[in-house]
Amino acid sequence: MGDQAELDQCKEHIKKALENGIVALIAEKMREFLEKHEQVPLNIAVTGESGSGKSSFVNAFRGVDNKDENAAATGCVETTTEVKSYNHPKYPNVTLWDLPGIGTTKFTADKYLEHIEFKKFDFFIIISDTRFRENDAKLAQEIQNMEKKFYFVRTKIDHNMQDEERSQRDFNEENTLDRIRKNCTEGLEKLHIPSPKVFLISNFEPHQYDFERLCHTLEEELPQHQQHVLLLALPNISQEICNKKRKILKAKIKYCALMSAVGAAVPVPGTSVAVDGGITLKFVRKCQDVFHVDGVKLLHSLIKEPVESGKKMTVDLILRVLSSSVVFTSLIVAEEGTRFIPIFGIPIAMALSSIATYTALTFFLDKFTEAAQKANMKAVGLGTQV
Repeated sequence: MGDQAELDQCKEHIKKALENGIVALIAEKMREFLEKHEQVPLNIAVTGESGSGKSSFVNAFRGVDNKDENAAATGCVETTTEVKSYNHPKYPNVTLWDLPGIGTTKFTADKYLEHIEFKKFDFFIIISDTRFRENDAKLAQEIQNMEKKFYFVRTKIDHNMQDEERSQRDFNEENTLDRIRKNCTEGLEKLHIPSPKVFLISNFEPHQYDFERLCHTLEEELPQHQQHVLLLALPNISQEICNKKRKILKAKIKYCALMSAVGAAVPVPGTSVAVDGGITLKFVRKCQDVFHVDGVKLLHSLIKEPVESGKKMTVDLILRVLSSSVVFTSLIVAEEGTRFIPIFGIPIAMALSSIATYTALTFFLDKFTEAAQKANMKAVGLGTQV
């Protein structure tokens, strides 16, 4: 069932619940709808030979520093001897599996897949830091036989670029990258892998080379229900990814606005404000996780207040930011004023509450997107102007 069909079904539940006066049921239906789309599992297998950079890739993909306590162990020797899972720090339904390299096990390619329980993985990343070997090709063939997707990732490209620049008189980065990519592709074709998808990346500089192209390819080839899960979990390695994240969150705002309208249906003073505050707080926290932005610092900057150490995101802070908006304040006052008008008061209050929430969430989404884009441009050395 598509998003629009599910939304229409959700609206029908709301209509019936309103007719029966069951406000709690409405809130529950909306909550179920939103959470369903956020809990879709995504399991990514990462394999390759010893020392190829598997664990560093697992960390880079999750936006985790190699020195972090939740990082996959890295080192010059094989540190992965058994299957290990690493959940995304913000999205536990997204899991990267660090697999022992096929060359480090006693299993053949087909038995290796049985050993690691391949069925639970959505796709495979096969990593090498030099050239792809026969074991990699055999593994890819077995994965293909199992009707799973696989992608070849050539790591440590930043090191290659440095070495090439030192040794070549007329160094050209694009030509060098094309040559490495062609070499990898032709090598795999000789091993009977037709039209292999090869991506050249640096685990320490994901803003460069093919990391974004890899992410774009994964997004395109995943089933629709997993595409949004992948995008929201990705690090902010480009302006395009930031914009795609914004588009996904913007689509959720209409559902939050519906929930706000439900809260406005309760003829008790202050109920709508309390409901809207909770909805907005949850959405702002979501923006923090998606864009990797310090929300407390951002919101304090909007009201030009210093940030105290240990300060947390609260409804009070959010309302202080929104209180500076004449439009938002006017909508809230109008909503509370119309709530007790006979017959038409509740429907009008519901509409105003929905508009106010939509306006507030869009405002915060725009601010988080801008902050993420500025941070991204700073990371790639383009300054802080968006």
